[in-house]
Amino acid sequence: MKRAVVFGFLIVAFAAMGQKKMAAPGATAVRVPLKAESWKFADGAVRFDDSAGVARMKIVDGRWFVKLKDLDFGDGTIEFDDIPVDDAFAIVYFRMQDSLENETFYFRPVWARDHPYAMEAVQYTPIVKGVMYWDALPHYQTYSDFSVDKPNHVKIVLSGRQMRVWVNHPERPTLEVPYLEGNTTHGTIGFQGKHIVSNLVVKPGQVEGLSPEPGLDPTDFDSRYLRHWWMTEPDSAGENKMQAGRLGIRGIPGEHAVWKPIDAERRGFVNLSRIYGGTASFGESRMLFLKTTIHAREAKTVQVRLGFLDDINLFVNGRLIYADKNIFGFPAVKVPNGRLSIENAMVQLPLKAGDNEVMVGIRGNFYSWGIVARLDDMDGLVIER
Repeated sequence: MKRAVVFGFLIVAFAAMGQKKMAAPGATAVRVPLKAESWKFADGAVRFDDSAGVARMKIVDGRWFVKLKDLDFGDGTIEFDDIPVDDAFAIVYFRMQDSLENETFYFRPVWARDHPYAMEAVQYTPIVKGVMYWDALPHYQTYSDFSVDKPNHVKIVLSGRQMRVWVNHPERPTLEVPYLEGNTTHGTIGFQGKHIVSNLVVKPGQVEGLSPEPGLDPTDFDSRYLRHWWMTEPDSAGENKMQAGRLGIRGIPGEHAVWKPIDAERRGFVNLSRIYGGTASFGESRMLFLKTTIHAREAKTVQVRLGFLDDINLFVNGRLIYADKNIFGFPAVKVPNGRLSIENAMVQLPLKAGDNEVMVGIRGNFYSWGIVARLDDMDGLVIER
């Protein structure tokens, strides 16, 4: 997968309307004109024609955003026919405020040709502070039998924090997202990657009974997750401290370090990207430390299932226990294919009787960064709440 580059763009007014307007809830369906004057795009990136008997927007240069002028759309339904012909990403943007804050649903057409049950075929991710959370949210993807040669009917229903997407099969959603992870609640829509789009319709306020409230977090009632941590500020010099993926003991913050609390998000994800964004480009990095406390009734070794992005050094009571990397496309990539999951690693933690300080040095240098940690059992243990 080539690294996705998020380009800057502007929200501009519909030429037909003259100014930006909010799509009113409950309004009737609006057919979006597939004409050049209704869209913002780079020169030469888009062609408009009706050669197939229907008005079509053909995005031929997928590097650039193609954005609908003057739409401020929050809850409701977006429907269109789409031939996604870009092998890498064929992206649909919605609730798009700017280049740093929006939501996306996208096709991975390379998986549609020979791998009909590949879980990467269609995916959802937000873009927050310019960071595409693709590698942190592997649970928001699934298989889909879409075509790259003929139109696929796509329906996206948005209601508050929830989304459902249908691709070709109206009887069952292709993808359900119980919690939209982005910061935006309304905005325009757009496309990136090579698409052929037709029959684009928006239906403000028509949510088909989908609740606006967040759906269930499957980890909500699981006490084994380490959800409450303390963290230092990021250090852009982390590259100098982490040699060959390891930190020396001298790299651990000293007694004068400043710590502040951070709590995990859904599914136990300690999301550093939400606070600090990402890095300017691949190869650059920032690092910080996290720490928490596990109290053990007696000395014992416990297993923790650990997910991490991208480089990690794990210490227990000042002793380095584990160091590794998890970066898509690199030899040390972890299951599932370089994305965040408690499948990434299993680590044995040697605990003494009483309080144990667990400290993690974490470095981000790709998309998003953070950790998730879950103990295998809580027998005789108390974790920081």
